[in-house]
Amino acid sequence: MAANTSAKPLSALSKGKAKATDADFDDLHLVITYRHLHAHNLGVRDPLRVVALCDSDAFYAACEQIRLGIDPSRPLVVQQWDSLIAVNYPARKFGITRMEKIKEARRKCPELVVVHVATYKEGEAEPGYWQNPDTLTHKVSLDHYRRESMKILRMFQEGLPGGEIEKASIDEAFIDFTRPVREEILRRFPYLAEVPPDAPRGIDSPLPNPPPISWHGLGTVIEVNPSPSDTPAVGLEGLGLDEDDASTTWHDVALSIAAELMGKVRSDVYRTLGYSTSAGIARNKFLAKLTASYKKPNSQSILRNAAIPNYLKPMPFQKIRFLGGKLGKAFAEEYDASTVGDLLAISLEEMQRKFGENSIWVYEILRGIDRSEVKEKSAVNKSMMASKNLPKPITKTVHGHHWIRVLAAELALRLREAREEISAFWPKTLVLHVRQGYETGRSKQAAFPFTRNPDVDYIASAGDKLWRELVGTDTSRKASMNITNVALGFAGVEFMEIGQRSIEGFFKNPPTMSDTPRSPDSGTKRKRDPRDDPQPETSLTRSGPHTQQHDVPPDEVTSFLCGRCGKRIALPSELTDANVGAEIRTEALVALRMEHDDFHVAQDLAKHYSVDGSPRKIRPLEKPQTKKTRRRETPEGIAKFFNKK
Repeated sequence: MAANTSAKPLSALSKGKAKATDADFDDLHLVITYRHLHAHNLGVRDPLRVVALCDSDAFYAACEQIRLGIDPSRPLVVQQWDSLIAVNYPARKFGITRMEKIKEARRKCPELVVVHVATYKEGEAEPGYWQNPDTLTHKVSLDHYRRESMKILRMFQEGLPGGEIEKASIDEAFIDFTRPVREEILRRFPYLAEVPPDAPRGIDSPLPNPPPISWHGLGTVIEVNPSPSDTPAVGLEGLGLDEDDASTTWHDVALSIAAELMGKVRSDVYRTLGYSTSAGIARNKFLAKLTASYKKPNSQSILRNAAIPNYLKPMPFQKIRFLGGKLGKAFAEEYDASTVGDLLAISLEEMQRKFGENSIWVYEILRGIDRSEVKEKSAVNKSMMASKNLPKPITKTVHGHHWIRVLAAELALRLREAREEISAFWPKTLVLHVRQGYETGRSKQAAFPFTRNPDVDYIASAGDKLWRELVGTDTSRKASMNITNVALGFAGVEFMEIGQRSIEGFFKNPPTMSDTPRSPDSGTKRKRDPRDDPQPETSLTRSGPHTQQHDVPPDEVTSFLCGRCGKRIALPSELTDANVGAEIRTEALVALRMEHDDFHVAQDLAKHYSVDGSPRKIRPLEKPQTKKTRRRETPEGIAKFFNKK
């Protein structure tokens, strides 16, 4: 369909049906002013924004190569059942690819090192590298890779303290360099710290011309005008721009500084942990992701603003995330297009007429515009799930207990590791989910009581109870059973704030001031709280169903101070009479303390399950989003287009 090459007034942002101007999209060569440089609120539209995507090379294979001490030049693959899930670069030279069958891979390379992923099996608390693991009895474990991934992420956090880091997947992380780069520019070029008195427009005056940039050792700089014969592996490795290059901008300076910082932390990771990585550095997350795969392995590539148009034009647009599948096919058929360049001629007005108002997202992404933020995520997930797709369906309920124990082993290990990171980490709910074939799954959940040792037996026991309640027993089962997926997980995870008493506070004596943690933000000791002092009259501590007696005079065992609500809970007057024996008083205080603790647990559960009046809510409680702040990954208008079909 014919389209206009010059767009009419366009929409600035995907804000309903609002209209805007062409200038909102012509931002590759914005004039950068002192106001931009000295701004404190750095958003996604900042003209000096720099984002990187760092990707670990053949990560699973690298983890196994390092674990086993194998020469990195040897071809190695990671096997999961009959297929390959990771292929290192030496093995790729033999034409071996992911998801290839192991027999075919061995045929291509007889010297191939094959490592099957670790698996859980019933009766084992830890995953292991077993001989001939069987999918009928074992479950795959990615725990080793997850732990190694966290090591890399911590090095990023330590080496780039001013950058915002978002873990994108087990082997990828986005890094927003905007703030540390801004600080480094002001340090290197102190004459930019103040607006010159003769600046024609004051703080809105453009910055002076940037100095020449040497790109030597910073990575591969993608060419602005690549020749038709260039391949994705061709760039300006180790070269510098000419000093009289008039196209050099302050954003290029920002990119070069980010490349320095990224290169240093990548080098530290390789030297310390042995993992090679590849990075892409550009103006936003979308372009950083594309740029990271420009040249691999063990390399980094830099995409200047000036190079964005020619870098995107020849790219098949259906390879862009969210532009594959039905949506990409619809655009390809509607406009007889296959590349980004083919769609650039389509005006926004035409796209919105055909695909809805929110197709502005497509219009922007084709021009390298991405307004998504880099958001740091918690190192520990607020929910955990272990699941198994069963090659042989469960037809008898008794067979489900095997998989409950296997899944419980994974949850026990992950919960223990999470609590090593954050001691106040505890899930409030255990959830069991089963599915039969392609039918909608069924779930059952229950409160998960605290225990000092959440081992396999403890979790499996709770899981077995849910299994009996959800699935029943062979004697009670009336309909046929054909369960093809079982999942066991934790939900409703909460973290106690610093200074608050964690759930473990019910199981030990109140801390002294020397044990009280300090806020990392304050740098000073928090104000003394009387509840932090040992309470001599609190002579008993609760430990599951058991209690222990401390050396306290019997006449003092009459009350205790609750660490959660701060109230003193005392025995009734008839039990404090001198005629009442110490043993009776002690037992009464134990019962009173347990009753009060249960009161707080009941309050917590009531708060958890009362959200929106739904007793089935199993996700952690989150603040509701307003329409003003809510953002969508994919356009609603496009979804409506397909619904009409």
